[in-house]
Amino acid sequence: MPQKKNPDSLELIRGKAGRVFGHCSGFMMTLKGLPSTYNKDLQEDKEGMFDAYDTMMGVLLVATGVLSTLEVNKVATKAALSPDMLATDIAYYLVRKGIPFREAHGMSGAAVHLAETKKCQLSDLTLEDLQAVSPKFEADVEKLWNYENSVEQYTAAGGTSGASVMHQIQTLDEWLGHMRNKSHTMKSRMEMDITLN
Repeated sequence: MPQKKNPDSLELIRGKAGRVFGHCSGFMMTLKGLPSTYNKDLQEDKEGMFDAYDTMMGVLLVATGVLSTLEVNKVATKAALSPDMLATDIAYYLVRKGIPFREAHGMSGAAVHLAETKKCQLSDLTLEDLQAVSPKFEADVEKLWNYENSVEQYTAAGGTSGASVMHQIQTLDEWLGHMRNKSHTMKSRMEMDITLN
């Protein structure tokens, strides 16, 4: 439809994940049932493996096309941010104040509900409003309404902080370099074998 603004390519890639994981599950079930060594059961692995390979090759082509032509509209992206996206940060704030996450999660939901009831943004709730949800809220809760801080707080491996993302990129670059070297070495060996024969 002409009004559709969803990223079709990325939706299709996401949809392919179920197919590939389905093949993976089927393959694991086949392997799990094997008593030992090779059995005729392993004939069933080929179809799923070849399809998963073909699917991944297609996905990589589409992803390459998406990423190579992607233009991020920073103004529109920033305008799309809303304080309710920081609801999980409220829960983590309360966890840092000593409340177990299962309770903090519920309190975060109560704060969201309160903002909806008052027909205001989550960040527009007063300290008194938040303290009605939990007395653990203090004046420092104001620091939560900063999107950059929200992103930067996740410093664990795979996290969203700038340092974490750069580490992930560096790790991937190193792995790709290793794979290129390995591929080059294998190609050289094959060429040498051909020359010797």
